Amino acid sequence: MEKKTIIDLFESSAKRFPSNPFLWEKTGKRFEPTTYAEVRDLVYEEGAGLISLGVRKGDNMALLSEGRNAWIIGELAMFYAGATNVPLSIKLEEANDLLFRLVHADVKYIMVSGQQLKKIRAIKDQLPAVRKIIVLDEQAEYQDREMSLSEIRRMGKVYLGIHPIEEFLAIGQSLGNDDYATITYTSGTTADPKGVILTHRNYTANVEQALTCVDIDDTWRTLVILPLDHCFAHVVGFYIFMSKGASVATVQVGRTGMETLKNIPINIKEFKPYLILSVPALAKNFKKNIEQGIRARGKNAVRLFNLALRIGYIYNGDSDEEEGKGFRVLLKPLVRLFDKLLFAKVRENFGGELKFFIGGGALLDKDLQKFYYALGIPMYQGYGLSEATPIISTNGPRRHTFGSSGVLVQPLDLKICDMDGNVLPPGEKGEIVIRGENVMAGYWKNPASTADTVKEGWLYTGDMGYMRDGLLYVLGRFKSLLIGSDGEKYSPEGIEEALVEHSSCIDQLILYNNQSPYTTALLVPNKERLRKHLAHQNLDLTSDQGREEAIRIIQRQIDRFRKGGDLSSMFPDRWLPTTFAILPEPFTEQNGMVNSTMKIVRGKVEKAYAARIAQLYTPEGKNPLNKWNKEAL
Repeated sequence: MEKKTIIDLFESSAKRFPSNPFLWEKTGKRFEPTTYAEVRDLVYEEGAGLISLGVRKGDNMALLSEGRNAWIIGELAMFYAGATNVPLSIKLEEANDLLFRLVHADVKYIMVSGQQLKKIRAIKDQLPAVRKIIVLDEQAEYQDREMSLSEIRRMGKVYLGIHPIEEFLAIGQSLGNDDYATITYTSGTTADPKGVILTHRNYTANVEQALTCVDIDDTWRTLVILPLDHCFAHVVGFYIFMSKGASVATVQVGRTGMETLKNIPINIKEFKPYLILSVPALAKNFKKNIEQGIRARGKNAVRLFNLALRIGYIYNGDSDEEEGKGFRVLLKPLVRLFDKLLFAKVRENFGGELKFFIGGGALLDKDLQKFYYALGIPMYQGYGLSEATPIISTNGPRRHTFGSSGVLVQPLDLKICDMDGNVLPPGEKGEIVIRGENVMAGYWKNPASTADTVKEGWLYTGDMGYMRDGLLYVLGRFKSLLIGSDGEKYSPEGIEEALVEHSSCIDQLILYNNQSPYTTALLVPNKERLRKHLAHQNLDLTSDQGREEAIRIIQRQIDRFRKGGDLSSMFPDRWLPTTFAILPEPFTEQNGMVNSTMKIVRGKVEKAYAARIAQLYTPEGKNPLNKWNKEAL
């Protein structure tokens, strides 16, 4: 089999596109480029420095930093030294979360940014196996085992001055397809983090597979707004672009995480990306900002914008096969007019060059997809998971259908299985099971979970879905199904998404039914909006009467989905929550209730609130106006 490692991919592009800008970074007033040839020189220098430091083939190194040039260069340098990267999320705030990963992954060296250094210093004494901590930003003073990146580069220059370049390159070239590239810890939607081992060939295969669905060339550019530690950002964010000699920018790092977030819309406008990767949480945030901007222009602007959207929705239909076809062709002049008057101005806020988004991480609401498509910047739903490096399928410019997760990347085998592992006929719903070169090598030091997940080369995704007309439809987690007392099963994600989307006073929600007499919900309220509703009745959340009315407001919003409500036809009644528990705090990455792709970690939520769930199945708890809900408000 031909050797195709990430190093081979990078070397090929550096030879073919030496003067093309590869990395773009803004540390001052504007984005500055670094060409492929310049990046190669920096990678060689840093890789040689790591070898000089004592890094050896097969060593595990951790990388904890905001997205920036030094992150990408750092990872490539590790590969040239023969090491494996253990990328860590900067959103890991709990010392135990970081400590678990660093110890479990047998990390010997850590690369860390100045902003994240305090997290490592807090647990350094519990990391005897860590030999050196390389700090990406200059520090006034360095503690025991710490050193600067500039010192590593100085050591690299000395090494390359003494040793022939062929000797240095031989280490990276000795890596094969099956050598480990990264160990990515994913909390998934279950309780314990697992280290997903992805090989060099996993990555290069998934790059090749993804390019069967999306066409890009060396003129394209992207701004990576997702965390670089996730393999979605790896593959689509920089390895696909790297393979084509295209450009990759990262968001300007602020002094705080919030400041970095605020830089995203500014940087998008400045850098003018052709493609942006997104997750539902970011997509909703962009939509909210667009709608706020329209509202600021007055009621007439809102009416015109909503009319333009409705016409766009009708014209586009549900897929590229319906767009502008049949009677819809009559709407084309209006669509063009509104595009010129309204939507083109909205697109300017995204730089004016954006061709489309690709959405991953979790299922994108169908209405959200229609919204962006009407604006002329489609948000194509993709599907994948870390264990598949991650891309399995995606919609794209060649073919899209709202509500689907698109066509399968090629080559890839897929089957749909029932709970006993039997293959189901096309159209039947079951577990999505795939086979291809993008399937992970396994879970780090977890043979039992590996054996449960990968069987004879087939990856059992734990997701439920079905195939129809060559498109994959993903319904949600196979293991998170609602199970009625009669054994009937239903996927909760669609209902949860709709309840949050259509209920202004609910920020987050998960449904629960484990062979129970009725379905219940754990929800996080939007207290600010509740206060506004209550103010119209001269009430507030400090009084018992106000808290009871707030609970009734939430109940009325849920009841819109029941018989007689304006959204009654969307879901079967039995899977709507009969009652609900109002929770005292939101689900966040900090409390472990949300993972790095903003998915709610169902297992952790259910475990943390087991007592509240039990209360919901008591006579007192079944009434939403119970004391626990009032206390939570």
